[in-house]
Amino acid sequence: MNWETAYSVLNLLVVPAWVLLILLPGNALTRRLVHSGLYPLAFGLIYVLSLGAGVFFGVSDPNAGMSDIGGVMSLFDHPNGIITGWTHFLVFDLFVGSWIARDARRRAMPHLLIVPALVFSFTFGPIGLLIYMMIRLMRGEGLSLDESQ
Repeated sequence: MNWETAYSVLNLLVVPAWVLLILLPGNALTRRLVHSGLYPLAFGLIYVLSLGAGVFFGVSDPNAGMSDIGGVMSLFDHPNGIITGWTHFLVFDLFVGSWIARDARRRAMPHLLIVPALVFSFTFGPIGLLIYMMIRLMRGEGLSLDESQ
């Protein structure tokens, strides 16, 4: 598989989860697929494989590293570094989006109110979380991440 295909496949794999979160938030399939460990485990495995290829098998820029900005920039100078980083973004953005959906349900928020936060979480990660937290503040729900409240 070439790098472009790998990138496209990663994107295609995550889209069904976002469609379920946005269009069928209370559906049993959404609960089974999106709110389970399935996506984090699958994308975590992809991440470990691509990271391992870079660290242990030289599938990376030779100057890649985490100790300075030049090394981090070099990480992304190789397609494997892009795949590794993109996998990281995809799994964590989905994790945040699924948390937003669950938190909103716990708080009995209308789903349509949080759809913009989910869309932005899918496309621009942290902006979606910021939107959701602003919605919570405007509703008087506070900023606590303690799920027992």
